[in-house]
Parts: sequence; structure tokens; C-alpha cells
Amino acid sequence: MKLVECVPNISEGRRPEVYEAVAQAAASVPGVRLLDVDPGQETNRTVITFVGEPDAVVEGAFQLIVKARELIDMREHTGAHSRQGAVDVVPFVPVSEMTMNECVELAHRLGRRVGEELGLPVYLYEFAATRPERRSLADIRVGEYEALPEKLGRPEWKPDYGPAEFVPSFGAVTIGARKFLVAYNVNLNVTDKRWANRVAFDVREKGRTVTKDGKKVQQPGMLRAVRAVGWYIPEYGCAQVSMNLVDLDVTPVHRAFDACEERAQARGMRVTGSELVGLIPRQAILDAGTHYLVRMGRSPGVPERDIVHAAVRSLGLEEVSDFKPEERVIDYILAPERPLASMTLQDFADETSRDSAAPGGGSVAALAGALGAALAAMVTNLAHPKSAYAGVRDQLEEVAVEGQRLKQQLLDAIDEDTWSFQKLMAANKVSGPEKEAAVREATLGAARVPLSVAEACVRIAELCEKAAEIGMPASLSDAGVGVAMARAAALGAAMNVRINLQDMEEDPEAAELLRRADEAVSRTNAVADRLVAGVWGRLGGG
Repeated sequence: MKLVECVPNISEGRRPEVYEAVAQAAASVPGVRLLDVDPGQETNRTVITFVGEPDAVVEGAFQLIVKARELIDMREHTGAHSRQGAVDVVPFVPVSEMTMNECVELAHRLGRRVGEELGLPVYLYEFAATRPERRSLADIRVGEYEALPEKLGRPEWKPDYGPAEFVPSFGAVTIGARKFLVAYNVNLNVTDKRWANRVAFDVREKGRTVTKDGKKVQQPGMLRAVRAVGWYIPEYGCAQVSMNLVDLDVTPVHRAFDACEERAQARGMRVTGSELVGLIPRQAILDAGTHYLVRMGRSPGVPERDIVHAAVRSLGLEEVSDFKPEERVIDYILAPERPLASMTLQDFADETSRDSAAPGGGSVAALAGALGAALAAMVTNLAHPKSAYAGVRDQLEEVAVEGQRLKQQLLDAIDEDTWSFQKLMAANKVSGPEKEAAVREATLGAARVPLSVAEACVRIAELCEKAAEIGMPASLSDAGVGVAMARAAALGAAMNVRINLQDMEEDPEAAELLRRADEAVSRTNAVADRLVAGVWGRLGGG
């Protein structure tokens, strides 16, 4: 499914009735899912985030601009943030099955419509820019709203769409396509924005202007793909280094935080925490948590929620406001609910025992495999802090990290197995000539989920064997239980593949799935036989 994110920034953050109405104008479009509305009192600006399929998102963005033009008058606007329009910027960001070029096309579609139907001047930026000097939002916004009357009269500032005429009540809108941008502020223990500016100039890519040999030259800052400025936020009682991290592959959140901390300390200040404005990708918060766990000498092979907790605490993301990962991490917001995996053990066992076909053997096999992976991670994590295991610490971490990944993959498969069964039931209710194809595809889909479990169990068994080899002797039985769970899970999952495909042996695709299931069982058994025999013998078993 194609998904695109849109993150309009509007020039209103003080009147809830206004920014909520503007956000709802986008949310009212069928197919648009409103994710976040993040207002700022001092900046007088609200970041609105919504997602959906491309056509719905473009329509949502258009309706948002219509409502903002109706409710926001730029002649009355003041705020700490740079701006030149009631809707200051509208970026499209690829989320799922979308290319950057497709987002560029969306920017042009919206820009053309805003220019023609609303009569507003439109500039295009970042990947949608029509000329190099307009790629940077900061360059387009130079002089801000107050400079527009003069700028619009100059040929080089002719808008990409719409009239080259000043619209006093609105200003101009900048529309573009970009990578995921994180708006991120680092808090300082001072109240003077000039001190925050000094740190901002130290770290931002643009750096600062200095005099060298009697000439003014630009001295670059520490971090690439970072734009930053200092400001003071009275509602927080502190100055902040306000940053836009425009390419997380170049400068991730934790590196920006550490750089600000380093420069603040060098200037006699302290970083006290930080603030995320809007949303953040899951990988960015995991990268930060992993960074700080490793720096503390702890294993990064821990549950994902522990990694997120390490990131939140290390970055001080709760100093000025609450930080709830389920509301601020975009992947968590978009993730489907997993009712079975989120049950208590008692409730899951009770539900399995009732007179319904799901959850059944496929879900139980997935749970068994997840527990096997969890035990492999546990064995290596127990040994990780011990000085006697310093020589194999890297190997311990590798097993733990991969064990956690496979654990989560199989926990997700608990619900996916049930969903695939429900799709098969629905396909059997299809009537007409489409039924045969629908049933075939749903049957293959129902087999692919347990096959993924069976194949994962091969690696889980290998992780348990490695954990037994390099972990503590006292944890030997845990590794043995883990591989026994992996063997049971592989066999159980393969049984589900076979029962789903029992009438499709002549189908080439089904035959390949059956072959892979058999191979997964064979390979898992081979590892389990070795490890169980070794553990049983070392424990004195007959």
C-alpha cells in the first residue's frame, strides 16, 4: 500500500480553536489519518502530521490550506520561528512503497492547484525545487513574510505557481518533497538566546561568519545536514538550540544531542534535556538508545521497549513535556493492533482452549519460537557484563541482538497467522469466477506465515547453540530449553504449512513452499539434536 506523510507547518500555535480546525480540515478527507498536532506558544506555530494514500493526502493538504487562509491573518502574526505564510511549509515525505520522485509529483500537483484555484504564490523546495537556489527552505524564506512585497516584484523571485502578487492576509506557501525531517530542540541551563545561538552556530552545517585576513568568510559547523538557531522559550524557562535534522542518515538525533552537549560544556553551560517537535521514525529512536547502551557498556540485545527507554532517558526527552513513544514514534502509530500477542499468558491460553479455530497451532508455534529466541538472548545477556566474558562480548551482543529481532518477528506472527486464516475464510465466501484465484492466493498466504516461522527457527536453534557455547555454564539448561522450543515451533509451523497446502501439491508455488518447510524442519532438528544431546550429557542425563 502506498503511504505518504504530509507535515504542514502553520503560523498559529496560540489559539487551539484555530490550529485544531485547520488540522481537522485535513483529517476530514476520507483516507487521511491525522497523527499529530504539535503547537508552540512562543513560536506561534503548529506542526501537523497526517498520512494516507497519495490522492487523499494531496486533497487533505489542499483543504488544510483553504481553512488556514480563512482563519489565519499574517498581518497579525508574531512568533519566534521564521515564517512567510499562514501555511508556511507543506512537505511530502515517502513512507511506504513511495519514491521521492512520486512525492515531487505530489508537490507539483498541490502547488499548481493552490496557485490556480486559491490565487496564492507558491514556491517549491528540497527535491521538488525547480532551481538550485530554491532547494533550501531557509533560502526561500529569507526576509520572511515582511520581505515578500519587495521580493515578489523581482524576476528572480517569481513563484513556481500562482501570481507574483503579495497576499497580505496569507503571504506565500512553500511546498516540497523531502526525506524524513526531525524537528529537535536541545535545552540549555540558560535563559539568554544569545548563548543558545553560540552553540547553534557551533553545530549547524552553515556554521558562522568570521573575519579572516580582513575578510568575512563562512566557518562551517560540526554537523552536516543540520540547520539550527538559538531561542528562548519562556513557557519552559530555558533557551534552546532549535534544530532541523534534514537527513538522519548523515546526522542522527543522538549525534546532534552529543554535539550540543559538547559545545555547551565547552562554553560553560549544561544541556539539561531535549524536546522532539512532531514525530520521529522508529529506527532513529532505536539508534539513539543503542548508542547510549553501548556507551554505558551494556548489551544492546535487549527488548525494544528497553532500548526506547534508554533513548528517552539519555536524551532527556521528558524534561519539558511528556514523551509517549506510542504517540510520537510514527511506526508505532501506524502499526496494527496485535490483540493476541498483547494478551496475558493466562488469556492467550484460555482463548486458545475455546471452541474457535483461531488462535490455533500456527499461533502457538509462533509463540514457542519466540520464547526460544528470547532464551538465546537471555543466556548471552546474562554473561555480557561479566569480566570473564570480555573476550566474547561482541559475539554475545550479536546473538542477543538477533535473538531479540527474531523474538519480535515471531510474536508478530502470532496475530499474522490468525489474520491469514481469516482472509482464507473470507476468500471461501467469494462467489463467481473470481473465487478460485482468491482462494488460491489466500491459501498460499496462509501457508507463508507459518513457513516464515519454521525458517526463522533454523536460526533460533543456531543462536541457542552459540549461546550454549559462549555463555555461562549455569545457563546451559536455558539454551537447551530454547532449542527444544525452536524444534517444536519449526515442526508445528511446518505442519500448518502442510495442512494448508494438502490439496495443492501439483501447484508449483505450493510445492516450493512445502519443500522449504521440510528443509526448515530438517535443519532445525539437526542443530537441536546436537545441542540437546550435549546439554543432556553435560547435565548427567542418561
